[in-house]
Amino acid sequence: MDSNSLYYSLELVAGTGCTLNIEQKSALQTSLVILKKNYKFHRVLFWGKILGLKGDYYIAQGRGENEMKDTTNLYSFNCMDWFLLPPATHTMIEEVSKTARGRFMGDPSYVYELLEIQRQGEGDDAVEEEVVTKVNEEKRLAVTVHQIDEEVSVVPRSAFIKSPHGLVQMNRSFGGLSHSEAGKLDSFLHLSESKNLKKKSILEMADLNPAIDFLDVLSDDIPKGSWSLQFECASKVCVIRSLLWPGRTFYHVPMTPQHGYIYIGDGTKNLDLPFML
Repeated sequence: MDSNSLYYSLELVAGTGCTLNIEQKSALQTSLVILKKNYKFHRVLFWGKILGLKGDYYIAQGRGENEMKDTTNLYSFNCMDWFLLPPATHTMIEEVSKTARGRFMGDPSYVYELLEIQRQGEGDDAVEEEVVTKVNEEKRLAVTVHQIDEEVSVVPRSAFIKSPHGLVQMNRSFGGLSHSEAGKLDSFLHLSESKNLKKKSILEMADLNPAIDFLDVLSDDIPKGSWSLQFECASKVCVIRSLLWPGRTFYHVPMTPQHGYIYIGDGTKNLDLPFML
């Protein structure tokens, strides 16, 4: 959620348990402004909080000119002092996926280890070799934030536009969805690289506007039923929760440009979801 409207936005999702205390809110209001100035970001979002056993990670995200590609993630323990997270690479994602298990410790220097026995050669010449893979928690944090953004970042349709040159920016003329549109998953999109558009037929693509329909629709997600949509605050706010990554909550106030999302959870994916639906 945008740092400029943090107090207001947190109130809209407070019913889901996504909230911070007064000290944390005050610290964020100050530190995120300084963060934006120091790093020359176009805007700064409070991404959320990942709960650890020894401490919690507060995550902020800086956005550049391109809202999808120019992103920088930072973390803090006290909402004041911020540290850069490394970008998640394919190698890092593979290492974390097979090595890191269980809850976050809350210590960036904590090391997860995986011992594997690999067989080299064939027949009588075969030799068994022990291979140890080590990953620190800072890398795991970077990968987790990246995966949550890739899989469950949500925006209303038309909230972002794409130029012919591929530049993705906020749509300044976006006035919000109507109440009827806000009640349909078809009206909400993933803010990540599209995977399903290429699979659509020419007939399906004919009704799409390339300037605003360049993202995947939530209703196409598999498994079906991985999102919970409902109206709260006397039907004034549309709230969408992810069941795949419990803790990710999106909000939108119909007929206004107000929208955003936050994650407050333990950083674990619900891999059992297909069997629960």
